Amino acid sequence: MKMIIMICLLFGLSSCSTTVIKPAERVSFTMETYPDICGSTVAIPLEEMLMATLTDQSIEKVRPFIPITKTDEAYNNLLTKTSSLIFVTSPSQSELDLAKSANITMEIVPIISEAFVFLVNKDNIVDSLTLDQVRKIYTGEIVNWKEVGGNDVPIRAMQRPVNSGSQTGFLDLVMKGLTVMEPPVEWISADMDSLIDMVAHYDNKPDAIGYSYYYYVTDMIGNPNVKLLKINDIAPSEKSISDSTYPIHTNYYAVFRKSEAQDSDVRKIVAYLLSEEGQELIEAAGYVRLK
Repeated sequence: MKMIIMICLLFGLSSCSTTVIKPAERVSFTMETYPDICGSTVAIPLEEMLMATLTDQSIEKVRPFIPITKTDEAYNNLLTKTSSLIFVTSPSQSELDLAKSANITMEIVPIISEAFVFLVNKDNIVDSLTLDQVRKIYTGEIVNWKEVGGNDVPIRAMQRPVNSGSQTGFLDLVMKGLTVMEPPVEWISADMDSLIDMVAHYDNKPDAIGYSYYYYVTDMIGNPNVKLLKINDIAPSEKSISDSTYPIHTNYYAVFRKSEAQDSDVRKIVAYLLSEEGQELIEAAGYVRLK
C-alpha cells in the first residue's frame, strides 16, 4: 500500500500538495556517506537513533557526529545548503521569507505527532486553563493568578526569543495573530531548558508560566519542580496527543529542498521515517508516532 502524506510548500503553510511515497525499506550508509542532517534541540534523540540505525553503529559511536543546532540555525543551514535535511518545528515567517529570497522551495513533511504545552511551578494551585485564558494572559488582559482560580499574586508570563522554535509555535498555534504583550527582558529565555528552570525557580515563587513542547519537557528535561497544565480540561499525554484530543496539536517535520532528486538519499530517509519501521524507531526514541 502506498502512503499519502501532505507536504506544505514554501508559499504559505496552508498551501499543501499531496505526494505519494512508496513503502520504504531501511536505507544503509557508512559514517562517511551519511547525509548532512541537523535539527532543533528537541530532535537530537531522533538524529542519534536514526544515524545509529542507518549506519549500523551504536548511539555512543554516532553521538559526537550529531550537530548541536537550534531551529533557526537548522533552517539557515538548509537554505545555505550546509545541511540537506533538517528535523524541526514549523518555520517562522522570517525563515519563509529567507527561503523565498533565496529562491528555494522547502518541502515540509510531518513525521512526529507533538503537543504545545504550558507549564507552571508544581506548587501553583492552578491545574488547568482554557485556551482563551492563556491568550488573555499573554496579551496582558489577565495579570493575576486569582483571575483564573489561583492565589492573589501577579503572573510572570515567560517567553522565548523571536525565531526560536517554541516562540514560532506559540505565535502560530496559540496566539494566532493576537498582539503579545512585551515582556521585561528578564522574562525572555534564550533556550528552552532555561525557560523551564525559570518557571521552576524564578525568585523562588510559584507565579511564572511558560511554554514548550511535550517531548522536550517530559523526556529531555523532566524537571520535577514544574507541572504541565491541562488546556480546556485536557491534560497533554501520549494518548491525547496521538488521538488529537489535546487542543494544541502540532508536529515535528522533516524539511528539505524541493530540488532534491526523487531518488535522493534525503527522500529515501524521509520515506523510511514514514514507514512502519521508521515510526517504530520514532516511538523507541520517545516521541509520539503520527496518527
